[in-house]
Order: sequence, then C-alpha cells, then structure tokens
Amino acid sequence: MRKDAADIRQAVQHRTLTLPDKTELPVIGQGTWHMGEKPDQKEDEVRALQLGLDLGMTVIDTAEMYGSGGAEQIAGEAVQGRRDEAFIVSKVLPNNAGGSRLIQACEESLKRMGTEYVDLYLLHWRGGFSLEDTVEGMEKLKRDGKIRRWGVSNLDTADMQELWQNDNAASCQTNQVLYHLGSRGVEYDLLPWMRKNRLPMMAYCPLAQGGALRRRMLEHPRIQEIAEGHNASAMQILLAWVIQAGDILAIPKAMQTQHVYDNAEAARIHLTEEDCRTLDQAFPAPDRKQPLDIV
Repeated sequence: MRKDAADIRQAVQHRTLTLPDKTELPVIGQGTWHMGEKPDQKEDEVRALQLGLDLGMTVIDTAEMYGSGGAEQIAGEAVQGRRDEAFIVSKVLPNNAGGSRLIQACEESLKRMGTEYVDLYLLHWRGGFSLEDTVEGMEKLKRDGKIRRWGVSNLDTADMQELWQNDNAASCQTNQVLYHLGSRGVEYDLLPWMRKNRLPMMAYCPLAQGGALRRRMLEHPRIQEIAEGHNASAMQILLAWVIQAGDILAIPKAMQTQHVYDNAEAARIHLTEEDCRTLDQAFPAPDRKQPLDIV
C-alpha cells in the first residue's frame, strides 16, 4: 500500500453522488467486464478490486453475463470478509428479466457471489419481457431482501419515459449507459431527461474501449496539455471529465495496481472551466439525436 493511500481514499470519499433513495456513493467505482474469463488472472483481478475498496472505490459493478458468471465470482471473492464495505451492482440479462426467471437469475448471482443480497440490481438492456414485468419482479426481489434497490441499463429516452409511467418508477435508482468524452450522444436528450427527473447516471466504459478512438483521445495534444497542467495522465483527465458534474458515477476497470491507483487519484482532479471548454472543442457534444451507444 502506498504511503499516500489514505489521502487518496479521502479524496475518493469526498466526491460523491446521492441516489434517489438518499444513498451516497463515490463517483468513481470499479468495473469487472472481462474479469473471470481467464483462471490465471483470477488472483490479480481479486487483488485489484480489493485495492480499489481500500482506496474508497466501494462500488463494484458486475453482471451475470460477464465471463458467464465468472466476474460475479471474482467480485464475491474480493468482498469476502468485508461485504459491508462494498456496494455491489449486478445486472440481469434481458431473457431472464421477468417472472420466475428473474427470481432464479438473481438467486444464482447471489450464490456465485456468496452474498445474501445485491445492493443494486439492473436490467442489463431491454429485451422480450415488458418493463412492467421486470419492475414487478424487481419489487418482489426487494421485498424478499434479495436486492436492496434496482435500476436499468442501456435504456434510451423513450424507454425511460415508458418506464416512468409505471407506478413503481420512483424506485428506479439509476440508468447505466456508455459515456465518455468521445461518446457524448446521451447529452442530447437522455442526460437532460435524467437530470430533470433527478436520476443519476452510471457511466460504463468511461475511458472508452481500447482501439483507435481511445488512442486518438489519449494522444490528443489538448488533452495532453491539460494532463500536464494537472500533473496527471491523459487517462485520468478522461475520467475526471466524466465525474466532473457530480451526478455521474464512472465504473472504470483496472487489473494492474498502478491503474487502480490512477483511477482513484482522478478524484483529486478538478477541471477548470477553461479545461472543459478546451475538451468541448476537441470532442464536441452532439447537435442532434443519436442512437444510444452500446457495447
């Protein structure tokens, strides 16, 4: 553990958002996509999540789909003996999102993670089950104590408007979508709608996926200049940008110790208005409706 770990943890704990049910969470959590897929990486994955917990990144996001349940097993092992410190988010596949299948899917997730409850259970994306069926099942799971709260993922504005017609819509705690500096489509209407309805957003892939777009952002001279001004990395600037507004929770994944520290330290970065204007010019917000970006 680094000597400044306590200071980093304090910085993370001071950057929070509040869910509709008044639960406070740090705006930087931990993702697990692609974890649990390679047995030889298991120890590193568990260790990375545990270090993240040590640094105050208590939100661990996983899903039954990730590694066919393997990521949930990794998450469960990481929180063993410290379950009360963690806020576990998991997601149910659309084909399991209603009736007895929803109950069974949740119970299987709980078994894989070795826990009695999920803090936040999300519909991974919309499928064949109606939103009404999904909400009904989520409310039952909540009554039975198997989940503490529920939300959705990858729902666009029209879907959210439909969801909001449900009598239990107020119980929805978040909508998790893809969001980063190079993918800002949600800013056109989904994010404004969520803010109007006081629904926080969870941002997956906040550093973009590996590939040409991420390289273009990391190598962009304006981003590098801003990073230099904050004595930070370009990656940390991308993460700091996502959490800047205070109502978006980012869930970057990290497997290497240094990357875990880097993610947590992004909580120390407060971008200036000039920084934000520069980033807007380099990667502008959309001026028209775009299809929801999903991976």
